[in-house]
Amino acid sequence: MKKLLLVMVLLSSYLFGAINVQTASKAELMSISGIGDKKADAIIKYRKKHKLKSADDLVKVPGIGKSIVNNVKKDVKNKKKQSAKKKKMHKKQKSKSKQVSQKEIKKKITHKKSMKKQHTKKMKK
Repeated sequence: MKKLLLVMVLLSSYLFGAINVQTASKAELMSISGIGDKKADAIIKYRKKHKLKSADDLVKVPGIGKSIVNNVKKDVKNKKKQSAKKKKMHKKQKSKSKQVSQKEIKKKITHKKSMKKQHTKKMKK
């Protein structure tokens, strides 16, 4: 019965997205933006002595501010894991745009040269 209850609690927190700060593992806490190794340890240490009824209670934990509480409430995930992929994509897009712009510059230069040649031919006549 206890296992079923535990599974239900875990599933409900998963379905609703918000992390239960009283029962969350260190990894779950660290998945929230602004919470790293030390702050997760501080939360775990604090909740051993005090009960955290809601995310608002995290303000009582040393080193935790309102912005982190808001991240917990809104379930704002840590961007470090996601940003590596985004950075790679951004670099690829940036290099492609540089290649395109360099091609465009070369076209403009060759066009200007050809226009200059045509102009000089007309002037000689």
